[in-house]
Amino acid sequence: MLIIDHERCTLCKLCIRSCPFGAFFIEENLLEVNESCTLCGTCTNVCRFNALHIERKLASSEELAKYKGVMVWIELDEAAVPPKPKKVSLELLGKGQLLAKDLGEALTAVVLTDSEEINLQMLGSCGADRVVLCRHELLKTYSTDGFTSVICAVIASNKPAVVLYGATPHGRDLAPRVAARLKLGLTADCTGLEIDDQRQLVQTRPAFGGNIMASIITPYNRPQTSTVRPNVFPVPARDDKHEALVENFNVTLTKAAIRTRVVEKNYLDDGCEESIENARVLVAAGRGCQKASNLDLLRHLAGQLGGGLAGSRAIVEQGWIPHTQQVGQSGTTVGPELYIAAGISGDIQHQVGMSSSKTIIAINKEPEAAIFKLADLGVVGDALEILPKLSKLIDQEAD
Repeated sequence: MLIIDHERCTLCKLCIRSCPFGAFFIEENLLEVNESCTLCGTCTNVCRFNALHIERKLASSEELAKYKGVMVWIELDEAAVPPKPKKVSLELLGKGQLLAKDLGEALTAVVLTDSEEINLQMLGSCGADRVVLCRHELLKTYSTDGFTSVICAVIASNKPAVVLYGATPHGRDLAPRVAARLKLGLTADCTGLEIDDQRQLVQTRPAFGGNIMASIITPYNRPQTSTVRPNVFPVPARDDKHEALVENFNVTLTKAAIRTRVVEKNYLDDGCEESIENARVLVAAGRGCQKASNLDLLRHLAGQLGGGLAGSRAIVEQGWIPHTQQVGQSGTTVGPELYIAAGISGDIQHQVGMSSSKTIIAINKEPEAAIFKLADLGVVGDALEILPKLSKLIDQEAD
C-alpha cells in the first residue's frame, strides 16, 4: 500500500503531475490517493521530501514454500486434426524441464481441449512429469473468459512456483488476464529464464526499445509468470522412456460465463508469403537492398534453398514486404537452420529476433556493421552483387 506522511508533505503537487494513473488528489488540504494507484513507484521517485512510501506485503518463506514446480500451458493448434501442441509449447517444455531440475521439482503440462485424441504421452517424452488434462466441450476453441477461468482454477489447485506461456496472440491475451485475476506479477516477451541462488526465476527481456536487457524477478508472490517468445529455446530431444502421469481436472464451465463465441473463421489471402516463424531457411533483406524490385534476387535464392523471404523493420516501413515477414523485437522471433542477412546493419532490435538462428551468414558493405558480431560467416561487399553469384553457384552445384 502507499503510505502518505502528511507531516512531510508540502502539497507541492509534483506527485500529482507525475502520476501516470491520476491517482492523487487534494482534499481538505491533505494529499490523498484513490484506487487507481498501481504501486508503480513513480511518485516515490519524484517526491523530494520523502513523504511517500510504498509498503509491499512480503510473503513469508513458509508461504512461498507452498508453491512448487514449473507449469507450462500447452497451446494447441486448433487447425490440426487431431489438435497438436504448437512448437513454442514444446520449446517451453524443454526450458521448463531445466528450470524444474534446478529447483529439484516437477514439470507439469496443462492442456485445455475438448478432444480425446491428443497424444499426451508425447508431452512426457518432451520432459513433462505430469499432464493436467482439462477437457470440456467449451474448450474446443480458445476464448478469453473460458480459458482464464480454467487456468486460474488449475493454478489455485496445484500452486506451481512458475507458470510459462508462449508469447503468441492467445498467450499474450491469456497470461495478463490470469495474472490480473490472481494478482500475480507477469514478465512479457522473455528471451531468457534462469533460477538464481535464491530460487527466484530470473526473467530476461529486452527493454527501452531493445537497447538493454532487463533481468526481472518476482519476489513478493507466487507463482512467477512469464510469456516467452517463440524460437528462443530449442525443442527438446524426445525421450520416449520418460512417461508423464496424466491427471484429469474437473472443469466446470457454462456458456453464460463466456461472453464471446466463434461464429465463423475466414482465412484472408492478403498476398503474404508463408509464415517465417517455422521456416528452415530465411533470406532477410535490409535497407542495403536499395529498392523493392531487388528483393526478387533474395526470393530466388530463398527458393533455391527451400526457404522464405524475411526482412528488417526498415523495409517493412518502406512497404516492400508485409509486417508478417518482419524479423525483430517488434516483428517475429525466428530460429531457422540458416539465416542469410543481406544488407542488414544488425541493430539490437533486429538481433533480438534472429539471434537463435543455428547458422548466420551476413552480407554488408560496412565492415563495422553490428550484424557481423553475430554472424558465423561474414561477407564484406554489396549484397546485390554477391547474391546473384551465390545463386549461380547453387545452380552449378545442382547440375
